[in-house]
Amino acid sequence: MDDGAVPPEEAGPTRPSVVDRVAMVCQSPMPVLQRPPMDSPGPLKFDAYADQYRELMETSLKASGENAEYFSEYKLNCLRRFGAPLGEPLVDFGAGTGAVTEVLVRAFRDVTAYEPSQASLEHLRRRVPAAKCAGAEQALPPSHFSTAVCSGVLHHVPVAERRDLLVRLRSKLRPGGRLFVFEHNPLNPLTRRAVAACPFDDDAILLWPWQLRPLFRSAGFEVQRIDYIVFFPRILGMLRPLEPRLRRVVFGAQTLSVLRNPG
Repeated sequence: MDDGAVPPEEAGPTRPSVVDRVAMVCQSPMPVLQRPPMDSPGPLKFDAYADQYRELMETSLKASGENAEYFSEYKLNCLRRFGAPLGEPLVDFGAGTGAVTEVLVRAFRDVTAYEPSQASLEHLRRRVPAAKCAGAEQALPPSHFSTAVCSGVLHHVPVAERRDLLVRLRSKLRPGGRLFVFEHNPLNPLTRRAVAACPFDDDAILLWPWQLRPLFRSAGFEVQRIDYIVFFPRILGMLRPLEPRLRRVVFGAQTLSVLRNPG
């Protein structure tokens, strides 16, 4: 009996499910693993992008429905949630042109922004006059800071240099001081696409979550927690209060590592 069904051979191609599409993205090669040219080391590279950094950042975030300030506020809220002392000195290590620093000075009394790209640092000085600025690590006093923030920095650091950088950063923290590390999560396919599309991430070597704990311990830190964060785009904003409960769900767009300097 003809019930109006379309015979299988006449049906159109089956559309892949959402799960299948995510799987295809996850199985695609990791974007951008190359180092920048040797005549353009990190700080000089970011000098070249300083004037357009803000615009490029906003473009790379479009899929989330939010702007850069939302993500900076998100990071400040993480620091508040974990009890970073607002009255004690904080360093924003690798501050770029000041997107996160601009938000931190609204809450913390004593904020220093360290940025080795001099062009980026000039933008930061104009953008965040309330922050102290340092263009060299030697300008950061040892054992001084109660809190350090390292936001989207490590994936720009050559793998062989990451441990030494973290050791030097730990030396700037007081005994018991804490470092908050925010990094892209390559397990999230949308994060991978955003990184691949961002011009100043052309040297990015993303850190897999299972690489974090051994790296931080090798630099002498006590690892207090590693959370997955940033789950919902703006269109699903009503679900964002649930995010702290999802800290072990591996598909958060970023990771947050909370580390302690044991002294």
